[in-house]
Amino acid sequence: GMESGFGSEFGSGAGGGGKLDPGLIMEQVKVQIAVANAQELLQRMTDKCFRKCIGKPGGALDNSEQKCIAMCMDRYMDSWNTVSRAYNSRLQRERANM
Repeated sequence: GMESGFGSEFGSGAGGGGKLDPGLIMEQVKVQIAVANAQELLQRMTDKCFRKCIGKPGGALDNSEQKCIAMCMDRYMDSWNTVSRAYNSRLQRERANM
């Protein structure tokens, strides 16, 4: 039936032959780490960009502040993408050498 899908395999570890796929687990861990990193990055990015761009705390952002924040976040995302591309290609290489 349907219930032999994800839950049983993961929960008990007694699924097909009792072997958990370490590769699968590593992938899931990596995804979780990536998500945590992305959240932390967003937090830091917002902090930094807001501090950099906003002179005085007010009710609303004026036009130049909005532009500044957008530019700041763009640059941040660019460097983040560069880093994660490098990281991914390193992962590929390591996997190829295993």
